[in-house]
Amino acid sequence: MYKRVLLKLSGESLMGDQNYGIDQNRLDEYATQIKEIAELGVQVGIVIGGGNIFRGLSGAAKGFDRYQGDQMGMLATVINSLALKSALNNNGVKARVLTAIRMEPVGEFYSQPKAIECLESGEVVILSAGTGNPYFTTDTGSSLRGIEIKADVMLKGTRVDGIYTADPEKDPSATKFDEITFDEIYNKGLKVMDLTATTMCKENDLPIVVFDMDTPGNLVKVIKGEKIGTLVKN
Repeated sequence: MYKRVLLKLSGESLMGDQNYGIDQNRLDEYATQIKEIAELGVQVGIVIGGGNIFRGLSGAAKGFDRYQGDQMGMLATVINSLALKSALNNNGVKARVLTAIRMEPVGEFYSQPKAIECLESGEVVILSAGTGNPYFTTDTGSSLRGIEIKADVMLKGTRVDGIYTADPEKDPSATKFDEITFDEIYNKGLKVMDLTATTMCKENDLPIVVFDMDTPGNLVKVIKGEKIGTLVKN
């Protein structure tokens, strides 16, 4: 069983069946799953995207300055992080939001020693505002934070149950990988995460498990080592 994990959640998944914003039922489902693994003694760091509110790249495509668009995206991740913290607190789970940009009293400014101290004291630590820099995605933020907090694995919770040869939602003939190497992801041109994030995980030997987070109970199955999703490693 993993002892310390970095859980990466997409902002879009928080929308549930809505077209925008945060679906309370989905938020509560996620909080329940996170509580299950926290109660097993797993130390949990979380990075959540902001695409349900604002995505810097798509904002830039619509005419926003990329630098400011990315800053708006970082703030969107903070909103999602606060919502998740509230849901965890309501489920009796101690949680703390650390931000990569100074914005006390909204959240405490991130530092690696602070994050590890909170994890070791049993708190779920939500690491928000990406890397604090524009031109980096929350995937890269997840890789960076996963490496910094010395996580055993990055768990990438998505709406599909692993990595496929093609997008299974568009190509019914796509087949799933149970296990794949970082080099195979490069060579096959698979879009698991952006290249920077994938390279960081490869170079720092941080394995990734891509799995379906939207099915209740899956997170605890991954933690216990059940073969669901796709394992990516060197």
